Parts: sequence; structure tokens; C-alpha cells
Amino acid sequence: MSSTVLLSTAYLAPVQYYTKLYAYPEVMIEQMDHYVKQTYRNRCVIAAPDGPLALTIPTVKPDTEKCPLRDIRISDHGNWRHLHWNALCSAYNHTPYFEYYRDDFAPFYEQKRYTFLVDYNEALMHLVCSLIDLTPQLSRTTTYQVVAPAGVDDFRELIHPKRATSEADPTFRPTTYYQVFQERLGFLPNLSIVDLLFNMGPESLLVLKQSVVRSR
Repeated sequence: MSSTVLLSTAYLAPVQYYTKLYAYPEVMIEQMDHYVKQTYRNRCVIAAPDGPLALTIPTVKPDTEKCPLRDIRISDHGNWRHLHWNALCSAYNHTPYFEYYRDDFAPFYEQKRYTFLVDYNEALMHLVCSLIDLTPQLSRTTTYQVVAPAGVDDFRELIHPKRATSEADPTFRPTTYYQVFQERLGFLPNLSIVDLLFNMGPESLLVLKQSVVRSR
């Protein structure tokens, strides 16, 4: 394993994504690739009372077919901020740590407005890192390279909603932790980092550590 990892931008990324922020001291966030729908770039998955629920940020359709991700704007369509916050409150209001953290997240849905998706995602990532006590050195790409530079581990397309984590990423093994609906739904692996944070609080860092498979 190298000291640097290359990741796509992601909205409240899954646990797998945050294991990379734990394992690598240097993290590069791709912002120059072309925007692709149905990825974690603008979607997260939480544990709702009836099962996994995907929350998707609507984006403004670009003028050109191929638009760099850094230029993708957030749409106000459908009052999504209100819907996402209500969904988070409904799903996690009875978890051990939601009340402790809710005031940190509420402004992102009730007050703050971000024009670009990458800025919104990054601000949320900085918040989560501060709450979990992760301190990676973060930077953004300035050019797009199909093949990652030498010495950089590339997970841009490996962390994906439609990829089986065990096949795509042998360095990640989901560690079970308490989930508020586990008795009804069973354990749901690799949900959004907020599922881990709201259920486990300060112990989230330990779960991330235990979910990293070190290569021999």
C-alpha cells in the first residue's frame, strides 16, 4: 500500500471510503473527471426503518455532454435539502449519538448553500473527519489522468454502489457494529458514514480501523 490514495468526490460517502481516509495519510480527490450519474458522487445510502434508502442530490444538467465534475452545480429542484434532513432525522433520531451531532449537520440542510457539488461534498467530509478524529492531508486533482500516477492507489471507480466490495476492494472488510434497526433488518454493511457516526459516535474510528485489511 502506498501513502497516497485517489478517490472520487462523494456525498456522505460509505464506510469503505472513510477506511481510505483512515489508512492513507495523503488523499487526492478527483474533480476533473466527467460527471457520471448513479454513483456516490451525489448519492448516499442510509438505513431507514424499512431498509436501505438512497438519498440523491439533484444536479443542474450541464450544457455539454462531457462536463468536468468540478463544474457540476447543485440544483434546488424538489426541495431536496428538506427531504434529506427529514430522512436523516427519521432514520437516526433514536440512535445513541444523533442528538449529539445533529447541530453539526443541520446547517448543511437548513442554512448553508453551496453552488458546486464538489464543494458541498468536501465541506461535509471535513466535518465528518473532524468528528471522527481523522486527519488526512487532502488535496484536489488539477488534471484528469486515466491511469493514476505512480505510487498512488486508485479507488475512483472501485468504490461504487453497484460493485461488490469484497471483489472490487480486498483491502476492505466491513466490521459489524450496532445499528438501531439491526434486529429488524439485520446488519447492513457499507452504508453512509453517518450511519456509523450516529450509531457508534467516538468508537467510529475503531470500526474503521478494524475494517481495513492490511496487505502482507
